[in-house]
Amino acid sequence: MQATPYLFFNGNCAEAMDVYADILGGEIVARMPAGELPPEYPVADDRKDWVLHSELKFGDGKIYASDSIMGETSAMSGCSVMLSLATHDEALTAFNKLADGGEVEMPFAPTFWSAGFGTLTDRFGTKWMIGADEAP
Repeated sequence: MQATPYLFFNGNCAEAMDVYADILGGEIVARMPAGELPPEYPVADDRKDWVLHSELKFGDGKIYASDSIMGETSAMSGCSVMLSLATHDEALTAFNKLADGGEVEMPFAPTFWSAGFGTLTDRFGTKWMIGADEAP
């Protein structure tokens, strides 16, 4: 059994997933535009290019995401995507790239449990916890 985060955006899902694929070295294996829904599921003209469903695979993980086709999705709160990378340097690189244009809550630094850990909200509103599996 595996839990997979499903992220919701308001029109910028494709951009966010492209950025995440680049940062995580992953591949987008599915992306379905809302405009391809059957006629019995009407989508507003200004949302036909929005993403109905997408899947990003990276390493042993994956992330699902879509735009909120039927209405606005409030900002994500109370949940973070935890990303564990093998080394301090890999984790710091991912942290810095995700933090670009976002807001750092806990700067990336060594902790008693890890060679590096930090938290942030990226420019798309996704909350992240980034850590290194490497011991302190």
